[in-house]
Amino acid sequence: MRTLAVVGGGVIGLAVAWRAAESGWAVTIFDPEVGAGASWVAAGMLAPLSEGWPGEEAALDFGAASLARWPEFGERLRAVTGRSVVVADHTLTVALDAADAADLRTIAEFCGTRGHDLRVLDRAGVREREPELARTVRAGLLSPTESAVDNRAVVAALREGCDRAGVAVRAQRVKDLADLDQDRIVLAAGAASAALWPGLPVRPVKGEILRLRRRPGAPPPPRHVIRARVHGRAVYLVPRADGIVVGATQYEAGFDTAVTVAGVRDLIADAEAVLPALGEYEFAEAIAGSRPGSPDNLPLLGRLDDRVVVATGHGRNGILGVPITVDAVAALLDGDTLGEAKAADPQRFSSGGRT
Repeated sequence: MRTLAVVGGGVIGLAVAWRAAESGWAVTIFDPEVGAGASWVAAGMLAPLSEGWPGEEAALDFGAASLARWPEFGERLRAVTGRSVVVADHTLTVALDAADAADLRTIAEFCGTRGHDLRVLDRAGVREREPELARTVRAGLLSPTESAVDNRAVVAALREGCDRAGVAVRAQRVKDLADLDQDRIVLAAGAASAALWPGLPVRPVKGEILRLRRRPGAPPPPRHVIRARVHGRAVYLVPRADGIVVGATQYEAGFDTAVTVAGVRDLIADAEAVLPALGEYEFAEAIAGSRPGSPDNLPLLGRLDDRVVVATGHGRNGILGVPITVDAVAALLDGDTLGEAKAADPQRFSSGGRT
């Protein structure tokens, strides 16, 4: 039987390991804290279209290809656990001023040229869908195909899938890939991947997220994922069964995952500017993680040598990118490539190899 080492036990590593084990590989995951890190901190948005912008066609097409795979992938997760991981079916991006409203129209037009239908809403259209939003909201962009999932439920489902498929887990940190004796290796250690393959262009990008719990008498969470820009800062609100996830700050701060007062202050202030009733919710958690960023905001999916395949660099879109990453890595392990993932080939960077 072919043997595979998966270095990294976040959602990418877990999903790759599950798929490989079901395809006949004897798989071992190496990670001192499986399911922790950026995968545990995430909000679970599946929203590549709302982030679309002219000139970023490759990122839009890659994200859209993964989004299209999520319904089937989500059903596989539901089949494992008996529970749906979906928490919202649509995304609503709102504008509080004229400049942001113009940006929403630009996004809609750009996505339309790539075959994606997004609908611009006026003030009344926004309030009809989400009446609790601030009256200062003047326009919205409705994306009917962009959903959201509970990232922690996804982690739990993937761990259960791996257990059922016979994936072995070693709670240890790999210091050198040369120490592993498996036939093939998938490097999926997130922002830490560069330490195992010097020259790999991936870096940690700090992000802080808040979790708020609904108190008795407080208005329910929004039905949509709500995205906005307040004072130039991006903010999003993602519903959960018991409340709302609010995110996220973004700093170039290395592997620092301490939650800052300034980060919490800005997130609360910006979220309340969009959803005033948020102040009635209970403050349940503040947490930070290190997202694996790449220079062009596309992940790194491809061969590093005859033995090692890399799957990292997903940045803010790790949860979104799981299905296409699984398909791309499965193809690479079989000696093939996935056309929709070619833009993510690590060889696009001159420093993509070992130095």
